[in-house]
Amino acid sequence: MKEASLGFVHRFEAPTQAGAPALMLLHGSGGDETSLLAMGRAIAPGAALLSPRGNAMDHGAPRFYARPGNPSGTDAEIQVRATELANFACAACAHYKLSPLILVGFSNGANMAVHLLLHSHLTWAGAILMRGMAADSATRQNKLPATPVLILSGMEDPLVQSDQAEELADQLRLAGAEVTLHWEEAGHNLCQGDILMAFDWLRRFYFAPRAQ
Repeated sequence: MKEASLGFVHRFEAPTQAGAPALMLLHGSGGDETSLLAMGRAIAPGAALLSPRGNAMDHGAPRFYARPGNPSGTDAEIQVRATELANFACAACAHYKLSPLILVGFSNGANMAVHLLLHSHLTWAGAILMRGMAADSATRQNKLPATPVLILSGMEDPLVQSDQAEELADQLRLAGAEVTLHWEEAGHNLCQGDILMAFDWLRRFYFAPRAQ
């Protein structure tokens, strides 16, 4: 279902499996609310999927915040965008009756997910960060006690170097998160190995109904 309410154009797919988690999908630069739906269905069959379109535009491409080189891509702008998205997530959880969300972000969406984890007022069930980087550490950060986070990085990624992925893992571990850093022989694009790893990692969020 496509919606333009709650502050963001978005797509919502209701859960079809009892006990399945709820995912918020955050696309990369130039994507939209449909970009990660197929992946969401693949890694979390039967899960609720909430997929907003980024409100920032950079040379006509939707993003969740403008590129740092863009005059509007400042730390202040990123915080404003993150607050808007956190408010949307809160409203969507109430509107669609969702449990705490698992963040699933790719590239620009992964970087926004890091900001939401470390700086928003919400509690997240977990996060999958695909080709993401560490957030600015100068501002106060949330504690993330035992929050499970999967980082999917490409060994040949020209945009996110290996030390930047390691820095992200260290940043989240220092905040208390339970981090798994996984490497694929890939560039900045996603590959089948990412899907399989995310699928396996998400098994922890499913539960079977108790036998009567």
